[in-house]
Amino acid sequence: MKNVKVKFDKQTMALLGIDSMETLYKQLLEAVGENVNRPGLKGTPKRAAKAFEYLTHGYNLDITKIINGAVFPSDNDEMIIVKNIEMYSLCEHHLLPFFGKCHIGYLPKGKIIGLSKLARIVDAFARRLQIQENLTKQIAETIMKHTGAIGAGVIIEAQHLCMMMRGVEKQNSLMKTSCMLGSFREHNATRTEFLSLIK
Repeated sequence: MKNVKVKFDKQTMALLGIDSMETLYKQLLEAVGENVNRPGLKGTPKRAAKAFEYLTHGYNLDITKIINGAVFPSDNDEMIIVKNIEMYSLCEHHLLPFFGKCHIGYLPKGKIIGLSKLARIVDAFARRLQIQENLTKQIAETIMKHTGAIGAGVIIEAQHLCMMMRGVEKQNSLMKTSCMLGSFREHNATRTEFLSLIK
C-alpha cells in the first residue's frame, strides 16, 4: 500500500493538538502519583490542554495581520509612550509563568501606529515560550520594522515564578530588561527622556 499524505485544516490540527496534549497531561498526573479518575481531576487534562494552547497561541499570530494596516501618516515628531502594558508569558526553561508590565516608547518618522496595536504586539510575543530578554528585543524590533521609527525603546519589569516558587524562592525579586534601538541607543538625551517619562 502506498503512503498516503493526509492534509488537515487549521481547526483539525488544533483539535489533534488538544487531544495529544490531553493524553500527555493524563500521563503527567499519573507520573506524580495522581488518580486521573478521581472527581477533582475529571476533565482536568482537557482543561489543562486548552489552557496551555491559549497560553501559547502567539505562535499562530501573524504580526502583519495584527497591525492590519493601522499605521497612519503623521507629522508628529515627538516621543510617543505607552506604559504599564500588562504582560503574561511562560518561561521556556521551566514552563512557569512570568508576568509584569511593558513600557514602550518610539520616535515617529512620518508614521504612527494604532495605540491598541502596541498592546497586541506585546501579547503576540508574550504568548509563546519565552525568556524576558528575547521578548523585550522582539517587541522593539517589530515596532521599528513596522513604523519606520527613528528609534524605539522597550522596558519590561516582571516577576518570575520559576524564581519565586522553586529554586532560590525569592518572593520580592523583579527582573528588568531593556532594548534601545535607533536614536534611543545612539542619543543619551532621547534615552534619558524616555526613562524619565516612564517613571
